[in-house]
Amino acid sequence: MSASAGPALFPRLLGARFARLPPAVQRLHLHTGKRRYHGEIDVERGRHWLARACAWATRLPPGGRGPVHVDIESSPQGETWARCVGPHVMRSRMWATRDRLCERLGLVTFEFELDVENDALIWRVAGARALGAPLPVGLFRGVSAKESEVDGRYRFDVCAALPLAGLLVHYRGWLHVDA
Repeated sequence: MSASAGPALFPRLLGARFARLPPAVQRLHLHTGKRRYHGEIDVERGRHWLARACAWATRLPPGGRGPVHVDIESSPQGETWARCVGPHVMRSRMWATRDRLCERLGLVTFEFELDVENDALIWRVAGARALGAPLPVGLFRGVSAKESEVDGRYRFDVCAALPLAGLLVHYRGWLHVDA
């Protein structure tokens, strides 16, 4: 972490709970500046036409299995993530609003409540807007995200399903997050 820049986004939002995260999860979220992480990903995509439209609007990755790299640029104001799965890039911008994490993915901005449970970072949707218009938070009960550590390796598991559309995407995998 840069000494003059102040705390990174996730430690700031989680406060004392950040120390309860496993070391690999802490390492991913601790630093400011630019970093790149490499790993493997397995992506399952929904087939319903509405699921495909929602996935396009949020620029979700295509189905498949293989290498992934994640570029993170972090500052005290927020973070920009680029998740690169083959030629596809899923970009998002994250920042803090009150005690929540905001993430803009394509045409949609989400608000997440973050918590630490069973040695994992849990993301829960607390609000969403599409093109600035609020969406009912109940639509997002099928959205979950978890970051954990298994055998010393950073793991991620993200699933998004919506009423009527069904599964949008389920992606999971790991990243090398060295000390």
